[in-house]
Amino acid sequence: MRPLELYISPCPNDTFAFEALLNGRVDTEGIEFNLHLADIEELNIAATQSLPDIGKISTSLLPIIAGEYELLDSGSALGRGNGQLLVRRKGDCTPIRSVAIPGVHTTANAMLTLFFPELEHRTPMLFSDIAQAVADGVCDAGVLIHEGRFVYGRYGLELVADLGALWEQSTGLPLPLGAITARRSLPEDVRRAVERVIARSVRFAMEHPDVSRPFVKAHAREMDDDVIDKHISLFVNEFTLSLGSEGRRAVRHLTEI
Repeated sequence: MRPLELYISPCPNDTFAFEALLNGRVDTEGIEFNLHLADIEELNIAATQSLPDIGKISTSLLPIIAGEYELLDSGSALGRGNGQLLVRRKGDCTPIRSVAIPGVHTTANAMLTLFFPELEHRTPMLFSDIAQAVADGVCDAGVLIHEGRFVYGRYGLELVADLGALWEQSTGLPLPLGAITARRSLPEDVRRAVERVIARSVRFAMEHPDVSRPFVKAHAREMDDDVIDKHISLFVNEFTLSLGSEGRRAVRHLTEI
């Protein structure tokens, strides 16, 4: 069988979770992977272009690609207390008219639409550039994901709203941020094997957290160990091992809005 084209982000939760399967630390059941690292919106676009065999996407994109891709049970970024943050310059009391977002297809943008539909003037940009753009006045506010949620204070920004908290308060469900999908044209036994391999890799990472550190730091945009540790502990959890019934219920709720 040919190697599978694997598309994930360079963020610590993905590199942490997938390091073991990429570097031969767990049984991959004979499956090989060609790794592609890209920003989450680039991953979303790649999925709409049918490029990945196995790929990370924003969960809100699932209905658009569901005809070609299947949601896998393992590898997702989903949980409580880890939602996107809407921020602005500290002390700025003027009305928010423009918002920087990490991509049109992202779950972050879906959450902004759900809770702040009046903020219609949105500028997509690379997630790691948003905090600086808001600090520089390029946009009045920004939606932060990934490492940005831990460091926005360094940029002189303050919290306007925790979109994940609003989701949890309104639904009682964990927030599905990112999902791992597999091309439906892959044989069923291969898709199930990939699920097992990813779960195996995640479990290895959880049980041996220091092993993956060089790989994670080699790709992280924010190199501070404390930020990396906070990122991993927040985004890699029991739902990453298996969505389970609660995780799948949360995904259905999000994708049916």
